[in-house]
Amino acid sequence: MSDQRPEKELEELDARLREARGKPDRSGPATGAENSTPGSALGLAMRVGVELVSALAIGVVIGWLLDRWLGTGPWLMVVFILLGSAAGVLNVYRMARGFGYAVGYNQGPEPGQDQDPGDDRGTGIEG
Repeated sequence: MSDQRPEKELEELDARLREARGKPDRSGPATGAENSTPGSALGLAMRVGVELVSALAIGVVIGWLLDRWLGTGPWLMVVFILLGSAAGVLNVYRMARGFGYAVGYNQGPEPGQDQDPGDDRGTGIEG
């Protein structure tokens, strides 16, 4: 067997890897609400308002329906108003922090895992 063939294949693979690392990653979704910057301050304010009002309205409706069904008076509506308010504030917080609504929105490494030296996720360093 010849030792030159695997070396040549490894060198070709190394060259292709270096070329691929130099190109930007276009495989993920480059466009979308969570990846785009807001068009204007008015658009951002409208989104914050819709997040808060819709979460609160859903809480009121669920509480009102459960109160009518179970005959518990205003107590479940009060509980769901508080839960809806908390959900609305959490949604606005996620939007302001840039987490979006993706599953597993943790941007940093998991606790106990070493961060790659070239990996700047979660550090606030752009580059």
